[in-house]
Amino acid sequence: MTVNFQLRRDPFGKLVLTTAEGEEHVGVIPVRAFPIQAPTRGISLVRDGGKEAAWIDDLEDLPEQIRALVQEEIEGREFIPEILTIKDVSSFATPCTWYVTTDRGDTEFVLKVDEDIRRVGETSLLIADNHGINFLVRDMFRIDKHSRKILDRFL
Repeated sequence: MTVNFQLRRDPFGKLVLTTAEGEEHVGVIPVRAFPIQAPTRGISLVRDGGKEAAWIDDLEDLPEQIRALVQEEIEGREFIPEILTIKDVSSFATPCTWYVTTDRGDTEFVLKVDEDIRRVGETSLLIADNHGINFLVRDMFRIDKHSRKILDRFL
């Protein structure tokens, strides 16, 4: 695939996009169109004022250097731990404390109300804790049996 832009970091750590016409945009921010269902596809590089400066169909099609810069910037901005296992809950009535293992380690959080568990697509769930942090269950049908039983009580 031919890329019609260049991407680099300036001395202050901001992303600088240079278009094929030579126009530079300092401080572009990658924004995913579908962060849960298609995290590598449909990424807009947005400049000041929320205007799109470039579009990326799929990160996998980019040269390694540009792909690494975009991924690094996204990871620095997005924080959505993925729940791998639900070890226990303090109660099946809300509010309750959930004890989970995520892709970032073990943690616990408070689920205020059942409505803080939202379906995203066919199989994914976003669970918001009492501080507004979202936890992702990527596929509720592939999670272990014990975790699935706990989820079923809240869905």
